[in-house]
Amino acid sequence: MALDHDGIFKQLLSSFLVEFLDLFAPDILALLDPATLILLAPESFVDLLDPDRRTADLVVQAQGREGLATFLIHLEHQAQRDAKLPRRMFRYFARFYDRYDVPIYPIALCSYPSPRRLAPDRHQVVLGTHDVLRFQYLMIQLNQLDWRAYLSSTNPLAVALMARMRIPREERWQVKAACLRMLAGLPVTAAQQRMLAAFVSIYLPLNDVETRRFEAEVATWQTPIQEAVVELITEWELKGREEGRQEGRQEGRQEGRQEERQALLLRQLTRKLGRLPEATQREILALTPEQLLTLSEALLEFDTLSDLTAWLGQQQAGA
Repeated sequence: MALDHDGIFKQLLSSFLVEFLDLFAPDILALLDPATLILLAPESFVDLLDPDRRTADLVVQAQGREGLATFLIHLEHQAQRDAKLPRRMFRYFARFYDRYDVPIYPIALCSYPSPRRLAPDRHQVVLGTHDVLRFQYLMIQLNQLDWRAYLSSTNPLAVALMARMRIPREERWQVKAACLRMLAGLPVTAAQQRMLAAFVSIYLPLNDVETRRFEAEVATWQTPIQEAVVELITEWELKGREEGRQEGRQEGRQEGRQEERQALLLRQLTRKLGRLPEATQREILALTPEQLLTLSEALLEFDTLSDLTAWLGQQQAGA
């Protein structure tokens, strides 16, 4: 079964938006208040996207600092090289700009391992000697980045994305070991840690020889680090090794996804409404998966904590 690369990246980037901007667009991050970042519900702009891209893009609303107006960040993930990307980036920019009437900052993230030639970062229309259009966007091409340059990073997203950077085949096991060792010491939640480790495991599968080298490297580490890394080795690697426990693994994955949705919603609500009372947080953690999905859409309409409290009260009344 083919991997849903767009879905995997969308989940990762949704959870680490500030870290993404800090890593690749620090000048834009400096212009905005991170607490104001809000993911727009796909339903609000899906009609603006191409039919084959309607679940791939992220559109983020941000409030500028020091009186700067609200603006949008459009983030397009590309798992395969696409010669039509520059034109599509411009079309989307024009459509978003027309609908929302605010500045748009466009970003393209290319995660494919090949080809390695530089992807274009602009769309131009030239007529004779006239530059009719010169549209430029931020291009992030992971296979142009050297994984070793991020070995000292404390940015959790950078640590995970090392798995998709330029890696010689013989270094794959070293990258995986480095990523997991770094993740084991980062100050992130357990759910975030599992998400990042799963990403690394998905994109750095090892053969038998590489696995032995990886395990030998881990065995040289201090015991606490060894134990932490073993816990981070995800079920993607264990699949098929423990027959008879497939049902338990499926339940574990579902619980993990539930925790990730909860963590993301709490983070978004805190940014928009301020610190949430513990009682309110407990109510959110008690919501069903269906209610969490509904809340992810409803939060765009919340202006105050009272709006959230009223919504939660309606859920209890309808239970």
